Amino acid sequence: MAEPIQGGQVISRASSILRIVSENADGVSSAEVAKRSGLTRPTAHRLLSSLAAEGLLDHDSGRARWHLGPELYVLGSLAAERYDITDVARDSVQTLARETGESAFLSARRGNETVCLVREEGSFPVRSFVLYEGVRFPLGVASAGLVMLAFSGDDEIDRYLARVPLEANWGAQHSVAAIRQRIALTRGTGYAVNPGLILEGSWGMGAAIFDDRGRPAWALSITGIEPRFRAERQPELGRLLLEQAHLVGQRLASTPRHASRG
Repeated sequence: MAEPIQGGQVISRASSILRIVSENADGVSSAEVAKRSGLTRPTAHRLLSSLAAEGLLDHDSGRARWHLGPELYVLGSLAAERYDITDVARDSVQTLARETGESAFLSARRGNETVCLVREEGSFPVRSFVLYEGVRFPLGVASAGLVMLAFSGDDEIDRYLARVPLEANWGAQHSVAAIRQRIALTRGTGYAVNPGLILEGSWGMGAAIFDDRGRPAWALSITGIEPRFRAERQPELGRLLLEQAHLVGQRLASTPRHASRG
């Protein structure tokens, strides 16, 4: 067996820390980073300080909290021309929020996770705050993650469910059997439904956006309170989601820089 590459381990740890910080808009403490990353506090602090020295993180000494740094903005701006689809999808996110009254979102697949890129508030005064920019969920969790998993290949789904302990981390409602049942329902309707599985009373629905190779790479979704997602309303919400997801896919296909995602 090959020896693990030390430099690769450092990069993996630094990437994990950046993701943890990115998920906390109000900043995060060194202790919380250490806890969530599984690192010792001295190791976490050294990596945090090194990332800050490169401008990738910023430290609020008054509140003892870490934030994303200015260099990430520069790097993100340069990468946006190739990877950012928010400009292409924003009209559809706004349309969903306007026509449904619910909060609407664009999420992207990153490895075995989804990350929320865009949020648009609807007009209905009672809202769900499970999703927000930067939050991540594993595939199979939340409507965006479920719809992207559902339209992945069968072999990929089997491998994923065999190695990722969703039930242990997210409860019995995320057992392999329960997820497979929701995958079947999602494939039947074309859209995913999350019936309050993350936060009681907070429902969501999602539709996949496919890349040029037919892979579910992004998703549009809406969330709101349970009474707004009654069975009789779901087909209409699903139709709107599928319609807008298709439109985004068409726009991507006509935009050369989005032709490949690797």
